[in-house]
Amino acid sequence: MPRIAGVDIPPAKRIEFSLRYIHGIGPNIALDVLKEAQIEVGVKAKDLTEAEVARIGSVIERTCQVEGQLRRMVQSNIARLKDIRCYRGMRHRAHLPVRGQHTRTNARTRKGPKKTVAGKKGVKELARG
Repeated sequence: MPRIAGVDIPPAKRIEFSLRYIHGIGPNIALDVLKEAQIEVGVKAKDLTEAEVARIGSVIERTCQVEGQLRRMVQSNIARLKDIRCYRGMRHRAHLPVRGQHTRTNARTRKGPKKTVAGKKGVKELARG
């Protein structure tokens, strides 16, 4: 199982798809990395030699921010938005959608499971009591 940028990539898949398991590498960047490392598109990850894996690793290290470094950068950007108290930072702080989505009915992913609030008593119930 080849290990690139600290991630075990799946050996049975083609290398351009296996590289996508690394956080920060998508379809286009994977193809660019393979082109720069001079590796054929379509070869399986298990068929790569150690030298080819090392070339891919060095290209990724030189050209991309991936995994822990990218995650730290994203978290610091979010912390900066929270510190300057901009609208997006306030939405992050309140655990609400940041990009303008409606929240009346949806947004369960950001808000979490429903928290049922007890309804008010009706007017008729108050008159009897």
